Amino acid sequence: MQNKVTFDLPCVRGTLTLQRPLADLTWMRVGGPAEVLFQPADIDDLSSFLAALATDVPVFTMGVGSNLIVRDGGISGVVIRLGRGFNTISIADGIVTAGAAALDAHVARKAAEAGLDLTFLRTIPGTIGGAVRMNAGCYGAYVADVLTSVTVVRRDGSVAELAVKDLQLAYRSSVLPDGAVIVAARFTPAAGDPAVLAQRMTDQLAKRDETQPTRDRTAGSTFRNPVGYSSTGRADDTHDLKAWKVIDNAGLRGVALGGAIMNVKHSNFLTNAGGATAADLEDLGELVRKKVYAGQGITLDWEIMRVGKRLGDDSAE
Repeated sequence: MQNKVTFDLPCVRGTLTLQRPLADLTWMRVGGPAEVLFQPADIDDLSSFLAALATDVPVFTMGVGSNLIVRDGGISGVVIRLGRGFNTISIADGIVTAGAAALDAHVARKAAEAGLDLTFLRTIPGTIGGAVRMNAGCYGAYVADVLTSVTVVRRDGSVAELAVKDLQLAYRSSVLPDGAVIVAARFTPAAGDPAVLAQRMTDQLAKRDETQPTRDRTAGSTFRNPVGYSSTGRADDTHDLKAWKVIDNAGLRGVALGGAIMNVKHSNFLTNAGGATAADLEDLGELVRKKVYAGQGITLDWEIMRVGKRLGDDSAE
């Protein structure tokens, strides 16, 4: 492994690490290195770095790696990982402001203590930045329901405030300016009794632990629930067909490839059962997609983000 890069690196106050392995920074524990990992000290550090970085250098922002597969060949360019300078949570006048690196669970708890209902975030793994980008949701509630605005640092280093309408939030998706990094988000949740909200989160955690493989190496739900299909299998305007159900219908619960397996406890959880490579995981996911489509005519779309290069491939997807 060579500790050199093919582009000039600006001076920073944070930390720059060359050829930093990323496997230990993801929940799946797989993947190659980042050509450069940048952990900025604060917004000003991030802004000046991006302003000075050559515009042809690719930039990717990662959180805690809870919904991510880094391919075995690693990631070219700069990977930005926000840390302590971006994890503050403040509450005033019914508005919750959270840094992009704040954990979803911590934001939910802090809000509940203040009598504000962000309880749906309690069981969502990851950080606020990722939750906004993916319009995360569960129990019938989504980020789009409570988000009012975000602060981003654009690829040219400028700082901008974007209203929620600018993000075009949809099911598990958003639209951001190319290369923009979310650094903070503001929410206006409904009020609620703190004790009631706390109990709701306790109940949600118990339900999650009962139905999901929370102790296994997964990245959360692997595929989005199919849109435009009912539980009867007919294409229509309802969205009540679950990804796990079509995987089960294809007889793929527990199917394995290398060290990867579709979890026996919940078949929509692609799992590193031990010794899996990123290729094992991605190839198993693609095998499931192929068999589900062949047998049921349903296309499963990935919910897990897959980034970087496969080994032996000089191009990133």
